Amino acid sequence: MKALLTGNEAVARGAYEAGLIFASAYPGTPSTEILENLIQYKSDIYSEWAPNEKVAFEAAAGAAIAGARSLAAMKHVGVNVAADPLFTFAYTGTNGGFVLVSADDPGMHSSQNEQDNRNYAKFAKIPMLEPSDSQEAKDFTILALQISEQYDTPVLLRLTTRICHSKSVVELGDRTNVPVKGYTRNIGKYIAAPANARALRVKLEDRFIRLRDFSNATEINSVEYNDKETGVIGSGVAYQYAREVFGENASYLKLGCTYPLPMEKIKEFAQNVKTLYVIEELDPYIEEQLKAEGIACIGKELIPSIGELSPDIVRRAVFGGEEKLIQSEVKAVGRPPTLCAGCPHRGLFYVLSKKKNLMIAGDIGCYTLGSAEPLNAMDTCICMGASISAGHGAAKVFEKSNSNMKVVAVIGDSTFFHSGITSLMDIVYNKGNCTTIILDNRITGMTGHQENPGTGYTLMGEKAPIVNIPELCRAIGIKDENIFVVNPLDLKETDNAIKQAMDSDEPSVVITKWPCVLKRFSPEDKEEFDLSTKLCAVNEEKCKSCKLCLKTGCPAISFDKVSNINQDICTGCEVCLQVCPFHAIEKVGI
Repeated sequence: MKALLTGNEAVARGAYEAGLIFASAYPGTPSTEILENLIQYKSDIYSEWAPNEKVAFEAAAGAAIAGARSLAAMKHVGVNVAADPLFTFAYTGTNGGFVLVSADDPGMHSSQNEQDNRNYAKFAKIPMLEPSDSQEAKDFTILALQISEQYDTPVLLRLTTRICHSKSVVELGDRTNVPVKGYTRNIGKYIAAPANARALRVKLEDRFIRLRDFSNATEINSVEYNDKETGVIGSGVAYQYAREVFGENASYLKLGCTYPLPMEKIKEFAQNVKTLYVIEELDPYIEEQLKAEGIACIGKELIPSIGELSPDIVRRAVFGGEEKLIQSEVKAVGRPPTLCAGCPHRGLFYVLSKKKNLMIAGDIGCYTLGSAEPLNAMDTCICMGASISAGHGAAKVFEKSNSNMKVVAVIGDSTFFHSGITSLMDIVYNKGNCTTIILDNRITGMTGHQENPGTGYTLMGEKAPIVNIPELCRAIGIKDENIFVVNPLDLKETDNAIKQAMDSDEPSVVITKWPCVLKRFSPEDKEEFDLSTKLCAVNEEKCKSCKLCLKTGCPAISFDKVSNINQDICTGCEVCLQVCPFHAIEKVGI
């Protein structure tokens, strides 16, 4: 049977067919759908959302040590979080098969950087497979688990956005039920203390030699000879682009295993072609290794090292021309990303935007859009959890330099669970004076509404305990009088809480609590919050055309002589109603 699958769907299918038992991940575009698709196989595979990528990796590693085939999935920057256990697990090896899926994001469609995680395989000395379509995404997931068990190693399956989200036809197979291997206590293997690690380090090099032989022999590194005037080496989606551009006018070495590189096969291929091109996205990862071996090739002197490639980019880089595109007469209006109408974060950022002498340290999430016009209510965005840490450091400097600048750190609930808790501990422990604002919208919003420790449900739909954020803050050391829980759609309540928190000489926390407007509300949400349907409308006779309502940045509000609210978009959050000084915005019933 065949199916049209995305790369992410295909990885999930491959894991199922390979007899996977355990999967863990933290949601992050472009990798999120892997775990979301695994839950359809929940009778065979246990799947979970972890608080962060390090935890996901370690949980899957523990499952593998116990003898089960396991998988951890994350986006490229998530591997940075998981790097600590990754490097040690490369030393100890595994028991059951273990696959780490890294979904890289060339072009930064949804990321703060476009690091090339192929370097992690070389750095950690673990084998890496790179699929070039959905069929290979499925097949390579199965192969990766087999390689892991055969060579006693974690395996990196490296995808990119285009592979994750593009669809192609996949031949489906049946599940192979792989028994859980027996667990045997082995201190010398799994206790990575220095005395053991030194011996494991030697084994790591021995394993690399065997993996290099595998790479030279495996069929997933394949040669196709056509015109030998030109040879092309490529992997992943870059191979597909090269194949489209060069066509039958070139010979190809298609790499499926890109660490270790099949250097013997590469040398033989290079000797059989006149001019050799290396087509790869981002870093000159393959090119540098070829040149280190004395293999002449053309790479980044032509192919861009920044951004996502495409057939047009490759064609223009190599041949100086491009295909003619069909021209459309339709001109689309530019639509920059913005907080949704009714977003509970809008009220908070509107309040913050009115404050002077304030640095706002931001974080990773849809609330990062609070930095955009017209709110302009964010100063920094570095990585998950950095808002609190960076805010603490900045506040200490302002205090030491006698500046009158205040600092608030803004962080989402899922991000707080991910890596904000330890940063808040840092503020308390070191007697900081940064106000932390936790945006609790009851879901992981940016990546498409995944459950987290604060939602009350697991990935597999089971009811779960809810982390009580105020109690957690108290346990860390925030005093009760410095913890404020507010409805962020109530501007006065929010403003008063922030003022009190910022006036304190001690660490303080404001928790803005209201569910994401796009969320499928749980029974608990409906019981706790007034989520009844309501709308706002402009009384044109009262409107003075001051445009203050536009300062909220709500996409439902437009202006043509007077303000107007699109009733198809409005959710009745009433932020604009509170902003209007002339009471020209009114609630209307449905």
